[in-house]
Amino acid sequence: MNVNERLTALFDAERRTRDLHRELLAAKPSELLNTLRNATKAASSLDAPEAALRLTRVAALLQGVEGPEAVDLLIDLLGSEHAEARLASGEALEAVAFDRFKEVALGVERSLDRLPVGHAALAELPYILGEVGEPGCVKLLGRFLKHKDGEAVGAAIEALVEMNDPSAIPMLEPLRADTRRVQLDDEDDEITLGELATDAIEILDESGE
Repeated sequence: MNVNERLTALFDAERRTRDLHRELLAAKPSELLNTLRNATKAASSLDAPEAALRLTRVAALLQGVEGPEAVDLLIDLLGSEHAEARLASGEALEAVAFDRFKEVALGVERSLDRLPVGHAALAELPYILGEVGEPGCVKLLGRFLKHKDGEAVGAAIEALVEMNDPSAIPMLEPLRADTRRVQLDDEDDEITLGELATDAIEILDESGE
């Protein structure tokens, strides 16, 4: 098979993938969700490339399914050990939030109660909320600031700075003395949450002047 033939085969495969995607989304939602949930569980026993491939497709399908169970499963995927699956689920969650913010907001609230400390999704969700930028996002990020997971708190502080909303300052004030240490994505050294919160307050205070 030459290059042109391979490209044509790729186009054919992509067309077939899109057709199957539409057909799956036309299935009964409860049946599709159950199938996607089982596929997610089954992926844990597969090698990394295959698991990432399947979970990435699961995330894309979940974006087209309405309801709390789909959002919860997307949030679970946000904590996947596979970077490709995390990226796909994050993009899907963001897209759903722009269309149906309340569904995602309620899912985020549930995640704060159901996910254990250390779950990777807790440190990823604040950045998604910061990107969405809905008025309710500041309130949701305020809940992250009270979480026991230090990484989640740090992510929420950074997201609030990105949102550049001075109304978040009162929520940040109680963290000034927090000695828990976190490592930022773009930094090699650790920083205390207190230092991070203090810097955030100063930035937001200046932006509000």
